Amino acid sequence: MENLVLVSGQVAVLFALTGVGVLCRRTGLIDAKAVGGFVNLLLYVVTPCLIIDVFSRPFDPSRLKSLGLAFGISAAIHLAGIAAASLAFRRKPDAQRPVLALATAFSNAGFMGIPLEQAILGDDGVFYGVAYVSVFNLFVWSWGYSAMSRGGVRESAWRRWRTVLVNPGTVGLALGLPLFLLSARLPAVLASSVSHMASLNTPLAMVVIGWHLAGAKLGRVAKSFDAWLVASIRLAAMPLLAILAMKCIGGGRLDRTMAIAVATAASAPVAAMVSMFSAKFGKDVDLSVGLVCGTTLASVATMPPVIALAMSVF
Repeated sequence: MENLVLVSGQVAVLFALTGVGVLCRRTGLIDAKAVGGFVNLLLYVVTPCLIIDVFSRPFDPSRLKSLGLAFGISAAIHLAGIAAASLAFRRKPDAQRPVLALATAFSNAGFMGIPLEQAILGDDGVFYGVAYVSVFNLFVWSWGYSAMSRGGVRESAWRRWRTVLVNPGTVGLALGLPLFLLSARLPAVLASSVSHMASLNTPLAMVVIGWHLAGAKLGRVAKSFDAWLVASIRLAAMPLLAILAMKCIGGGRLDRTMAIAVATAASAPVAAMVSMFSAKFGKDVDLSVGLVCGTTLASVATMPPVIALAMSVF
């Protein structure tokens, strides 16, 4: 019960911040162009800075081992999600099938998971949460990109592989991981600047989510069996499977912070990237926005008990 109260309180704080985004949209203080700029700032500046900041710590062999496990477990979770999505929605129309599939497979581990990991577990939680986000980037820019672009915009193989290998998550990891492995420190001025940029992740991400929530049309999603199936898999089945798998793999031998961080990332709602890809490739945008916003609202009720369960198991 204590864990549930703790997590519920932190989730409540995050959703209070989304209220700022709702007010900004209702009052016209922030328009769509500004939100697009915020998203770009989050993706291309804040995310790499956050990764670099959390990896700026002395090397620890045991922590490196746990980080490797976090990468492996995160990859297994994504593969399971892709398999479930491919099976559940294989007969759906072309405009809806990839939207439903990506919504099932990919959580909002960056914008929603990392702020919660920071609040509950501190920098150590974000350290392992970054592993999940890195795996997310690998799969979303490969399988996800391919599923969404099928039958639409075509790009050269080189450009697509460049997108897979060079994105904000991989760039941040490439710059940050050597700092950890070498116990290196950035110059004081640069380190302070990176840390300040990293601190924008939570408030800015929540404002963006709140802005989109204020404009969401959830009626269609609420009446859709497919949407309820996505929500059930994304918010309940996937994180519970992750907890069960980690318990079977190592149980009490796993690093507790790592296990809780991975479970938190897996319990997050549908990734905002699903809506971005839907708009880019001409898929069902209204469905994608409804899934992102609907599961985000539902996660207020689902994330606290799932994370509390992980905290009691590990």
